[in-house]
Amino acid sequence: MFYIKKFYHNFEEYLCTFFMSIMIICLGLQVGMRILTGSSIGWSEELSRYSFLWTVYIGSALVIKHGGHVRITAQFDFFSTKIRLLFRIFADSIWIFFNIYLAYVCLDPIQDGLAFPEISPTLGIVKAWVEMIIPFAFILMTWRILEQYYVCWKKGSLASLVTFEEGGQ
Repeated sequence: MFYIKKFYHNFEEYLCTFFMSIMIICLGLQVGMRILTGSSIGWSEELSRYSFLWTVYIGSALVIKHGGHVRITAQFDFFSTKIRLLFRIFADSIWIFFNIYLAYVCLDPIQDGLAFPEISPTLGIVKAWVEMIIPFAFILMTWRILEQYYVCWKKGSLASLVTFEEGGQ
């Protein structure tokens, strides 16, 4: 059970590390081959591009998990903690609905991409599989936003979301 919890709490870190490592290795191969032979390896460029895409999208969920997304909150500093919390809940609700909507909208082109596959030129994989990161990442972001609320609510410190205490901004 310990390892499952550890994997869950570090899921984004593991994925980002994995895809970033792939990207760095592929780019290193590119540079090495260009220096040694004057030409590059086609598949490594494509794989580094795909791993960069996955790193960015998984990284966005990672930033949410650590509360690091940019929020402009100076205009709310004059309000009480309850009012700031209401604004935060309102803004996060819009964000959540946007994430769910975007994930839903992305499913149709991905289904089309699976039905009528576009094959990547050098790796020979169906590009729809690569593009599945988009709805996955937006659902993962939504999950991490809701998880922040749950954790703070369980601790009895929902107000920490709008203060500079641990777990807040």
